[in-house]
Amino acid sequence: MSMTPTPPAETGSTPPAPPVPLAALLARPDLGLRLLAGPEDVPLHWVHTSEMADPYPYLLGGELLMTAGVQLTDPAHYVGRVVEAGAAALAFGVTPVYDTVPPDLVAACERHGLPLVEVPPRTPFTAVARALWRLMAEARLHELRRVTEAQQSLAAAAARPAPVPAVLGALASRLGGRAVLFGADGAESAAAGREVPADAARALRDLAGVLGPRPGGPASASGDGGGLRLAAYALGGGEGLALGVATERRGPGDHTIAGVAVVLLSLLTAPHRGADVTVRDGALVRLLLGAPPEEVADALGQGPWTVVHARGGDGTPFAATGLAASLGTPLVAQDGGTVRLLLPSAAPVTAQEGWALGASAPVPPAELAAGDAQAARALRRAEAARAALVRHRANGFAALVDRDEAAAYARGLLAPLTEPLAETLRVWLSLHGSWDRTAVATGLHRNTVRQRIARCAALLDRDLDDPDVRMELWFALRAT
Repeated sequence: MSMTPTPPAETGSTPPAPPVPLAALLARPDLGLRLLAGPEDVPLHWVHTSEMADPYPYLLGGELLMTAGVQLTDPAHYVGRVVEAGAAALAFGVTPVYDTVPPDLVAACERHGLPLVEVPPRTPFTAVARALWRLMAEARLHELRRVTEAQQSLAAAAARPAPVPAVLGALASRLGGRAVLFGADGAESAAAGREVPADAARALRDLAGVLGPRPGGPASASGDGGGLRLAAYALGGGEGLALGVATERRGPGDHTIAGVAVVLLSLLTAPHRGADVTVRDGALVRLLLGAPPEEVADALGQGPWTVVHARGGDGTPFAATGLAASLGTPLVAQDGGTVRLLLPSAAPVTAQEGWALGASAPVPPAELAAGDAQAARALRRAEAARAALVRHRANGFAALVDRDEAAAYARGLLAPLTEPLAETLRVWLSLHGSWDRTAVATGLHRNTVRQRIARCAALLDRDLDDPDVRMELWFALRAT
C-alpha cells in the first residue's frame, strides 16, 4: 500500500476544475483535429502555446502544448524535453512553417507515448484553447453540481433517526464506494456501501491507523490498496475516530464531499451529544413524517413547545443547522424549502437575519399538529408582510365562546366553501383585504385571488366589505 499524508479537509473550499480528456477535443468537428500518435484518453488540465526551442522551463505538467515548430530543429530532443516536463499532449500546427507534421516528430512521440495532434491550417490555436476552456468550464459546473447535491444528501442523512449510518450510506452512495467509521482501537464501528476485497479493507484500516489525536499527526491521508483509491480522515472531538473511504476512482470534488461528511460525523459522534438529544431528534422526525403525537410525546417531554417554521437562509446545506443553533435547539427538520423547529416554550424566538419566521403559540406534545398549522400560517403572514418574525396570536375575545359551540356554528356558516376557497378567504382576511399580499402569501395570481374572494361572497351571500361580516367570518375560520 502506498500512502500520502494530505491536508485537512476544507469543507468550504471549491473543488478544482476536473481535467478534460483529449478525446473530447478530438470529437469537436469544428476544430478538425487529428490524432497522429499516442493515446487519446489522457487528461488535459490546461493549454499552453510556445515556440521556444526548449519549452521545458515554461511547462507545469498536464498541459496541451501547442506549437507551429518555428524553432524545431531536433524533434527527438524536443519531445524528450516535453515529456520530461510532464506535458499531457502536443498539438502541432501545419501552418505557416510546415505543410505537414514532420515524420521524425511523429516517430519521437510514438516512442515516448506522447499524444500528438495535428492542427489543420483553418484552425487557429486560440480556437483550440477556447474549446478546451469551455469544456473545462462545463466539467467544473458539473462537478460543482455533484458536490452540492452530495452536500444536501449528507445534510438530509444527518437529520434521520440513525444519523451516523445514514451519513455513511449517503457518502458511500455519492462516491460510489465504501465508507467506514473506525473506532479509536482501529475496529470498524459502522460501515456502508459495497464490500471491498480483504486486502483493500486491511489497507484502509492501516491508513486510518496513522491518523489520530496526537499532536502533529496528519489529519488525513490517501493511498492505494487492493486496486482501489483509499482515503482516511480523522474526526474532531478528540475521541480517536476516523473515517475511511475506498473508491475505484477519485474525482476532484471527492475531498470536499468527504470533508462535509467528516464535519457531520464529528458533530454526531461528539461526547456532548447525549442519548436524550438523539431520541428527541428522532421523535421530531417521526412527528413531522406523520406519526400520531401521542406516540412521540414521551420522547419529547411534557413541554409546552413552540413550533417555528422558517424560510430563507443563504442556500447552503447547513443553513438550517445554523438557524437551529442560533435559536438554541437541536430539534430541526427540513421539508423542501421550509425549515421546522421545536423550541421549549421558555426559549425566546428572535428574528434571524436572512430568514422569515412564523412561531406558534406554546402547545403540549399532544397538540403539536395544531402548533404546526399555527406556525405555517404565521410564516405565510411574515412573508406577505415582509416581516422577519410573526407570532401566532391567541384568540382574545374568541376564547370566551365555547369552543365546540363555535366550531359547530362555523362549520355550518362555511359549509358552502371548498377548502381552497376557505384558505384563500382566511389569508385575505388576515391581511386586511390586500390583494397583492394575499397573492404573495398564497402563491396565486392577483386576479385569481379576486375571483376566489368574489366566489366566497357569492356562495356565502355576504357583503365582504362589511367589517362585521369580516369579523364573523374570521372568528368562524379560526374556530374550524
